[in-house]
Amino acid sequence: MTATITGPTDAVAARRWRLPAALRHGSLVIGGTILLLIVAAALFAPLITWHDPYAQNIVARRVPPIWYGWFWDHPKATWTHPLGTDKLGRDYWTRLVYGARISLLIGTATTIMSGLIGTTLGMAAGYFGRKVDLVVSFLVTTRLAMPVVLVALAVVAKQGSSLVVVILVLGSLLWDRFAVVMRSVTQQARSRDYVTAAQALGCSTPRILIGEILPNVANPLIVIATVEMANAILFEAALSFLGLGVQPPLPSWGLMLAEAKEDIFFSPWMITIPGLGLFALILAINLVGDGLRDASVSRGRA
Repeated sequence: MTATITGPTDAVAARRWRLPAALRHGSLVIGGTILLLIVAAALFAPLITWHDPYAQNIVARRVPPIWYGWFWDHPKATWTHPLGTDKLGRDYWTRLVYGARISLLIGTATTIMSGLIGTTLGMAAGYFGRKVDLVVSFLVTTRLAMPVVLVALAVVAKQGSSLVVVILVLGSLLWDRFAVVMRSVTQQARSRDYVTAAQALGCSTPRILIGEILPNVANPLIVIATVEMANAILFEAALSFLGLGVQPPLPSWGLMLAEAKEDIFFSPWMITIPGLGLFALILAINLVGDGLRDASVSRGRA
């Protein structure tokens, strides 16, 4: 009889057929798929829409979505406006897709701005400690004592509302979570051997912070970025709903919700459609954040 011998080659072959680590986390796959679809729709909006998002047609206002024709034989429901039109006759599908651009732009720009502020403060507090830590802790405590919505409403009401103002206001208010998390992980990283070795070699402080510590604390930074991006999109929608965010005629989802609140009983789809779009985007971002966290934890245990 001949015995079958298995060696390292079989183990290597088995690992080759194993799914990548990212694909073994369902939340990351589901959230990433939804997020990619929304991003793709926003990027290729001119190719998948056939109306001007600002064009008004009073004759065709409040046209119901296409499924009203399927289930209730509504005569106005056609594929010309698959998601219907608003009270000014603007195509809802077109405004929904272009509204995704506004939400993603505000979420991304706000996250970058707040991330730079919070990461800089947090890493400085965690690495230097002492007086720098006390100053940063005071700034974080002061920021946490200020309600984001009330401060944003006050600033926007005084300075006027625009896309740039909304980004600047939210970016300057949503950095506290970055600072708290980065302070904690930097305190842990500064005692590692690779930081000690870099200090012994005479590396400069910026070189140690950017080249040694930052790459090793990137996982929690990415997770916090996804959380803050979702928060920024929600705050923008809240400000736009209150009339102090993105101003007409820009197709913001929050502004679409505000404009449809008068028709909630007679045309509920006008408020349901942008609400579902906002829900799907926030859910996708949070699922991606959870998946990245789980993937980083699994990789750390491996």
